[in-house]
Amino acid sequence: MEYTENIDQALDYAREAIKKMGEIGIPANPNNFTIWFHYFSGTYPDLKRTLDILIANQQEFTETRNSEIFQKFFTLDQESATLHDATTRVEGELGRLINAMDKADGCFARLDESLGSAQRKLADAEDKEQVLEITNTLRQELGDVMSENSVLEGKLKQSAEEILALKEDLERMRREAMTDGLTGIANRKLFDLELRKSSMNAMANGEDLALLMLDVDHFGRFNGHFGHQVGDQVLKLVAVTISECIKGQDTAARFGGDEFAIILPRTNLENAMRLAEHICKRVSSKNIVNRTTGERLGKVTMSGGAALFEYGEPVSQLLVRANQSLDTAVDQGRNQVLSQEDLEKVRA
Repeated sequence: MEYTENIDQALDYAREAIKKMGEIGIPANPNNFTIWFHYFSGTYPDLKRTLDILIANQQEFTETRNSEIFQKFFTLDQESATLHDATTRVEGELGRLINAMDKADGCFARLDESLGSAQRKLADAEDKEQVLEITNTLRQELGDVMSENSVLEGKLKQSAEEILALKEDLERMRREAMTDGLTGIANRKLFDLELRKSSMNAMANGEDLALLMLDVDHFGRFNGHFGHQVGDQVLKLVAVTISECIKGQDTAARFGGDEFAIILPRTNLENAMRLAEHICKRVSSKNIVNRTTGERLGKVTMSGGAALFEYGEPVSQLLVRANQSLDTAVDQGRNQVLSQEDLEKVRA
């Protein structure tokens, strides 16, 4: 009876999901059906809160948004896929270890049997020659077991080293996949993942989410005049300064070229502006020195733009507003930070 009731309940959820998708114009493909089935079943409270907010704000469920929701709640990202691959390899190594242990058990069982047999023969031995024959046989058996045990010890050591190497490879792959090679902070790939995740969390929890875009002023001219090595030094300096200024919940990334982005969960626009101005001030306070020649190259200034996430909007729109604020700061003379609210004043 309980099984039948569960089936009936699942069918009810399925009907409601299909009906709802039809009402709001969502294609009834497997991924979308999974989302809305779990919405009505209530198995993912964060998913339900997110969808309720989107519905309340009359947001359109585009193909892109549907895909983002599915990725957020029902798929593994690349790091998890890498972890799965490494886990499979570790499981294989553990299987080999278990086989080796089974062989060791067989060796010791055979030795125990030999010892028992020798004990019985010694009890019945009538002369010195029989005793000598029994002990020689036992010595040979012991030698065979010790030899097999030595081979086993080598296999155990090799497997332990392989598992350690797998762990190190996993960590290296994770860093390489998500880290900018020059600056050591997050790359664009990790930025995109974190921004989507942060936007979903902001909607689910009813929290603020701010985005900062920062750009090195006249970097092309600076890079062309002093060379790429000095330009790289400047980018590293900016990345280190940003990392020193942000908190653990924030994500700093090299967005591309000389442009940096900072995702700020649970941060309003005012505090985001304050942080951006602090970073720009810290960067401009440092004197750039050519490490090769010792020549002082002057100061570096930055421009910035800040925007606040609006519940339900595609993250691409948040990026557009932050970049528009940055572009306006550059057009208005550089070496300053403007927010999306400042854009309205400039346009007015």
